[in-house]
Amino acid sequence: MKSKQMTYSGTSGYSVRNGPKIDHVKQCVCYSKMYNVDFYVILYVNASKKGWTMSEADIEKYPDIVAFGLHITDEMRNDVLDHFADIVKAARDGNPPELDLDKWTFNDFKRTVALSLTEAELAKLEREVIALNHSNLPDRKKREPSEALADIMRIRAEVTESQTKEAA
Repeated sequence: MKSKQMTYSGTSGYSVRNGPKIDHVKQCVCYSKMYNVDFYVILYVNASKKGWTMSEADIEKYPDIVAFGLHITDEMRNDVLDHFADIVKAARDGNPPELDLDKWTFNDFKRTVALSLTEAELAKLEREVIALNHSNLPDRKKREPSEALADIMRIRAEVTESQTKEAA
């Protein structure tokens, strides 16, 4: 079972109309390889305070729990393993994928990534964030890339400052 606590809007019919989030499916596929289990339940739970005081109509629209059954096939496992193999090959060839600022929060190599960016790559990320911030997307979609870029700039500035002090 894979569970995810979310806000009431995350369990709405509109939010789950296309099934579980693809990242959660891929996570279950990885678990199936690790634990040799073919069937999973992905459970989305409305854990927001709003859920305590909702009307019957809202409860129907935003249920407390939404569950999806998932049967993991060998084809699904092979797709995920192929993806990992592509990552390993790219790393071995010195050809890393472009940085996705939307995935920065769970990146375990922030410092290494921030310091390995070229000036051209950094400029491209800055342009992307500026364009994103001028778009009509909701603020919540703009926040993570903006914060990621700020974090990258902070890390780079700290290292530059430290190197300047050491040189002095």
